[in-house]
Amino acid sequence: MVSQEGRAIAPSVTLSDSLESVLGPKAAEMLDEQIHVQTVGELLRYVPDRYVKQGDLSGERKPEPGERLTVVARVEDNKTIPIRNSRKKMVKLVVFDGKFRIAVTFFNSPWIAAKLPKGSRVMMAGEVKYFRDELQLTHPNWLKLPEDGTSIEADDAVGSVLMQGIAKALATDAGDGDGSDGTLDFSDFLRDVIPVYRGTAKLQAWTIWQCVRAVLGELAPIEDPLPEDERAIRGLIGSDEALRKIHVPEGQHDIDQASARLRFDEALALQLALAQRRHVDRGATGPSCPHVPGGLEDKLLDRLPFTLTDGQRVVIDEITADLQAPHGADRTAVVSPMSRLLQGEVGSGKTLVALLAMLRVIDNGYQCALLAPTEVLAAQHFRTLETMLGGLAKEGELEGEEGATRVALITGSMKTAAKRTALLETVTGQVGILIGTHALLQDNVDFFNLGFVVVDEQHRFGVEQRDTLRSRGRDGVVPHLLVMTATPIPRTVAMTVFGDLETSTLRELPRGRQPITTSVVPRGNPKWVQRVWQRVGEEVEAGRQVYVVCARIGDDGTPAGQRSQQKSSEGAAEPATAAVDMFKTLGEGPLGGHRIELLHGRLSPDEKSEVMGEFTAGHVDILVSTTVIEVGVDVPNATTMVIVDADRFGVSQLHQLRGRVGRGGLPGLCLLITGSSEMSPSMERLQAVAASNDGFELSYVDLRQRREGDLLGSLQSGQTSSLRFLSLLTDGDLIVDTRALADEVVGSDLTLVEHKPMASLIDSILGPVRLAFLDKS
Repeated sequence: MVSQEGRAIAPSVTLSDSLESVLGPKAAEMLDEQIHVQTVGELLRYVPDRYVKQGDLSGERKPEPGERLTVVARVEDNKTIPIRNSRKKMVKLVVFDGKFRIAVTFFNSPWIAAKLPKGSRVMMAGEVKYFRDELQLTHPNWLKLPEDGTSIEADDAVGSVLMQGIAKALATDAGDGDGSDGTLDFSDFLRDVIPVYRGTAKLQAWTIWQCVRAVLGELAPIEDPLPEDERAIRGLIGSDEALRKIHVPEGQHDIDQASARLRFDEALALQLALAQRRHVDRGATGPSCPHVPGGLEDKLLDRLPFTLTDGQRVVIDEITADLQAPHGADRTAVVSPMSRLLQGEVGSGKTLVALLAMLRVIDNGYQCALLAPTEVLAAQHFRTLETMLGGLAKEGELEGEEGATRVALITGSMKTAAKRTALLETVTGQVGILIGTHALLQDNVDFFNLGFVVVDEQHRFGVEQRDTLRSRGRDGVVPHLLVMTATPIPRTVAMTVFGDLETSTLRELPRGRQPITTSVVPRGNPKWVQRVWQRVGEEVEAGRQVYVVCARIGDDGTPAGQRSQQKSSEGAAEPATAAVDMFKTLGEGPLGGHRIELLHGRLSPDEKSEVMGEFTAGHVDILVSTTVIEVGVDVPNATTMVIVDADRFGVSQLHQLRGRVGRGGLPGLCLLITGSSEMSPSMERLQAVAASNDGFELSYVDLRQRREGDLLGSLQSGQTSSLRFLSLLTDGDLIVDTRALADEVVGSDLTLVEHKPMASLIDSILGPVRLAFLDKS
């Protein structure tokens, strides 16, 4: 940059500066509105979606089919040919780059023939195909090049929309200083690598590149968050170099180097933020809850009709170690509040583990709160805990045992009188375990002495929601936290998505649990589908119960019996069976003589409770339902599940759903009905579910098919750029490395006041609201 007097001026723009101060209000408003970036750092982390690269046709090498190729060549032949049985025409060119001849085809674009006559010099970029060993490009991006010299007025550039746009962006690039006269310098345009950004209808890719180059031209050197010796150990280039190379690379080596560093930065920013949460908890005071001999915990253990699994014993030891003061310390010793994730297979006994931990806390004079995502699941937990505890949950009642506590339920739909009673008994300390939905988070829910918060199915809640309950401890004491999930999570995912929590895992199923047999049933085979419903009838005749799960409710205004058209994972419109339609079909068919009920989310809470209660009590044979029964619902006599349109569900969701059957010692059966084609990704997913009952193995299948975008997308505040480089599937070692580094740094500098570049890195990647990315509500 040069002043009007000709003196060199050092670039002064920083990553935290607003784009308005650099690009002006009009451009800044457009960038904010279209791609949600507001600062220089956010724009520079909006990295190219792909690159247009010059082809390398040196020697005898030909490009591989599917390879992206960019060439500068001369038109040798130009023909316009009518398309048979159509009024449309296609343009066929033959171009020669000095080494190879390439056949180029444009459909229904006859004007291109006039723009590119024989002898024209042209730049083309597209995907390589072969026909009878002939190298071909179909509908490539193109730009006509001048014959004399290397300059042309940008407005006179002729070519495809993409190439014209990039040309104009380069010609008016404020970042180059000498390109503002509207002249296109082809020596710059014909560089080896040109970035292409993900634009919108109102913000084109080349406009983004123009803004990026303008910002880079004024950007001061970035202070690196990683010391030079740490970079050398990991073989990483500097952050400043990486941000410049990712936008203006000279070749693939630059892209690889920049990507590696930006991938590290994303992992480090996440782990630094998570480490701060962990260390904040460690600095707080939690309730000390040592073992109380002869208390509720011991009484429940003594009357269990089965033996705990080895896995349950290990996890209980991990949790109770967090709940109590260090060995040998007195009861007044400071205990950090526990923050632990308990994940496990469907039916592995997580609820019992959580209950034993809650009883330990109650034995020490504290109360517990159990937060569930739905009223169905909250009611199920209430019934399950009352059944497990028996007289131990009936304090003050005739059936109550000595030292008993109370279990209460609170939901948004409860009648006022019942809710008032539960709230009063909670604030006076009579209730030891309060179970509820989001209603627990309301301001009018007060505890006498809250010491433990259990959150079931954490992915349904955000960090702020669980922290709302944790803020209700007494006298500055922060309640312990146990987060449960029945969705098995790969270690790298847990370290990222739940990185502020220590992790305990239950893989072993309780003794006596029977494996679930799963089969895929193609809808295109009527005999197989007919056999599904025959099998359902046989189970009911044998005195057992059946779930039939559908992907949608169907009472959304469409006439009864009419199937909606939803997009399958392959993108084609296919019919999706509605629960209300399936309920009617089964009732009017051969199964109509059995007791069939319908359960879905649009029923009133009382209706849902009534239907679920009837099914649990064995008064309903077949329950047609949506995914409201996905987690927590426990009906031991239910042995079979039919999932209609199974391709509409993810791997983990299918595993969750089938976990509702086979819970009473009888073998479970799950039948997956699908219209997916044999070789489709959906069928591959369903076959994987049928082949394995290992939820942790299936979690990797889910991750491979969904990719990280779904998971990492949930980590973002919606105000910042995307995490583009970090892969939970392949970057496990990197996540482990950055977690260790983050713990070391944050352990000695919680607020990062002595590591300001690292604090800036968090803000740059995760956004101004530092931990909003953790809010997965």
